[in-house]
Amino acid sequence: MARQGVGYCLLFFCCVLEALSWKIVRNSTQPLPVVIWHGMGNSCCKGLTLHFIKLVKEAIPGSYVLSLEIGNTVEEDIKNGYFMNINDQVELVCNILSKDEKLQNGYNAMGFSQGGQFIRAVAQRCPSPAMINLITFGSPHQGVYGVPHCPGESSQFCDWIRKLLNFGAYRSSIQKHLVQAEYWHDPLNEELYRNKSIFLADINQERGINESYKENMMKLKKFVMIKFLKDSTVDPLDSEWFGFYKTGQAKKTCTLQESVLYQEDRLGLKAMDKLNKLEFLSVDGDHLQFSQEWFVANIVPYLK
Repeated sequence: MARQGVGYCLLFFCCVLEALSWKIVRNSTQPLPVVIWHGMGNSCCKGLTLHFIKLVKEAIPGSYVLSLEIGNTVEEDIKNGYFMNINDQVELVCNILSKDEKLQNGYNAMGFSQGGQFIRAVAQRCPSPAMINLITFGSPHQGVYGVPHCPGESSQFCDWIRKLLNFGAYRSSIQKHLVQAEYWHDPLNEELYRNKSIFLADINQERGINESYKENMMKLKKFVMIKFLKDSTVDPLDSEWFGFYKTGQAKKTCTLQESVLYQEDRLGLKAMDKLNKLEFLSVDGDHLQFSQEWFVANIVPYLK
């Protein structure tokens, strides 16, 4: 009887091992899940975001796509894109990802417009589960200093709007409750921006170095940035490749490679660049305007 009991135990143990090995094989043959963070004015589950979800599922059959909903309803999701503190949003998303069993072996991430900034913060702050590739579409990684569809950088209207935003953007009450103020970047007053920006200045390491941010960014296999060459929403559009206006003025821009962030390697981007982990892609179109053919040819390879 004792021998029979041992035999049953061994048989059970072998079955468990076989089941586990099958699970590993099954998981290794499945495509990595994709997490999507939508842009301002959109939601997880309608409109433009549905189009992006459809592109992924058609190009990669069997893929699991998680489109992030910030709130309990679509309407709340849209509203939170304007009025929910970004740091609270990032914390919420980190909690969602940590509890999703389908993501525990890693995932790829796509962020659209401001959602690209926010999901980059997830990569920096929440390394588990592991983000493998990060792809951002028209995302202002160095912030914005202009309003969408503004009729030219020399426009008096644009200057007036900028002055209004500058007047209130860095007030504590505005920073805590107006999303777009949290990535408003004033090149004419960099010290004020660094001291008062509660989100962008933090994730871009402009008040000090958080080594975990740098270490976590460098764990990415690829960081892909897409710039839209006729973008009328992000000002300056070079922000989509981590460039920005040179300090003290708002006409001439500098590239990522010319910035202090890169030269001092405050976020690990210089090291990633040398390891060919950075990819700079461009589309000859307006904000988030690209064809399905372009997506399949240029983005799908990073999702497989």
